[in-house]
Amino acid sequence: MPKSMTGYGKSLVETDSYTQVWEVRGVNSRFLDLKWRLPLFLRPSEAALERVVREQVARGRLEVHLEFSPKRTDMWKATLDTGLANAMLDELDALAKAREIPHAPDLNRLLGLSQLWREVAVEPDPTLFENLSHGLRLALTDFNDARSREGRALADDLLARLATLSGWRDAIEAAAPAVKAEKMEQLAARIALVLEKAGLEPAQDRLLQETAILADKLDVSEELTRLSGHLGRLEGLLREGGEIGKKLDFLVQEAFREINTCGNKAQNLDVSRLVVDFKAELEKCREQVQNLE
Repeated sequence: MPKSMTGYGKSLVETDSYTQVWEVRGVNSRFLDLKWRLPLFLRPSEAALERVVREQVARGRLEVHLEFSPKRTDMWKATLDTGLANAMLDELDALAKAREIPHAPDLNRLLGLSQLWREVAVEPDPTLFENLSHGLRLALTDFNDARSREGRALADDLLARLATLSGWRDAIEAAAPAVKAEKMEQLAARIALVLEKAGLEPAQDRLLQETAILADKLDVSEELTRLSGHLGRLEGLLREGGEIGKKLDFLVQEAFREINTCGNKAQNLDVSRLVVDFKAELEKCREQVQNLE
């Protein structure tokens, strides 16, 4: 079965040195679009982590978040932006002197100013990246499980809609011969009436030529044959699964093209109603297809 591009996955991996919690959220997109929320020390590894994501995800807009919590104090270093801190203290000192106010700064207050501090992780062991990649793969597995469940639901819904569309397609095909015969009779009657008013005898060769032209214009057999092929291919892809979203989207567009031509040729109220219903249901299929990978 196909996968949806919408889903959520999470993993928790805990060691003696640190805890890593990965979260992956995805929505539909034409291409794979990644948005990372990582600790600063992992920013240089984004390209390598992207390769891990591409192993399991082909399309979608993904937000990948890592919460990394060390358990040992020696795994972090904190550096103070002394230049900014000195500038702030100098400004306060100048203000105090200008107003002739005694000024004894409390340096402990600097601990609460997050903009003055930079946190840098110290690599706890040589296998850090491998462990983090493992945690990401676990989250992606959970993410894919969620996408598979939704993909199955979408596929079942689409298969039911395709069965409805096939029924309407058969109804149009069954009504087409009667519509063609009716239109040809009406044309013959109109031609005969015009010639009778003009006092002329209807020429059978001319009458046959005009009805033959009309019959060709009203013939929708080729369009219905292609439409049947598109519907069958859509059903086959849904049952086959895999990365089929783009193929499905293309086939739905082709089905729209054929049913539009049938509606233009039919010139019959009952058939037009079937075509309108068909197009409305096909539009719902297109909305669902755009959520599949």
